[in-house]
Amino acid sequence: QVQLVESGGGLVQAGGSLRLSCEASGIFFSSYNMGWYRQAPGKQRELVATVTSDSSTNYRDSVKGRFTISRDNSKKRIDLQMDSLKPEDTAIYYCNAHLMGSARDFWGAGTQVTVSS
Repeated sequence: QVQLVESGGGLVQAGGSLRLSCEASGIFFSSYNMGWYRQAPGKQRELVATVTSDSSTNYRDSVKGRFTISRDNSKKRIDLQMDSLKPEDTAIYYCNAHLMGSARDFWGAGTQVTVSS
């Protein structure tokens, strides 16, 4: 059974930092591209950052220079370090695992991040 379990969300003031983690089980983790997505109320889910199986990273423009995604294959975990948080970063953050060239795509239940002004 595949599980992606997010942690680290919470309430923080603008300018503050949070670190999200996602621990995976039930997949051959090192083969998967991993990512963080977010969904704010009334908006569509959007990509925040991804890290491929060979550790290449990609970020949406609005978080470049503020967020850092990383992976630890030995722990089957990805992290998202979020600095200089803004109220517009408020959303539910979801962990995603995707095996390239396949239909194997999995999501965590999400963790709430709230940034107060």
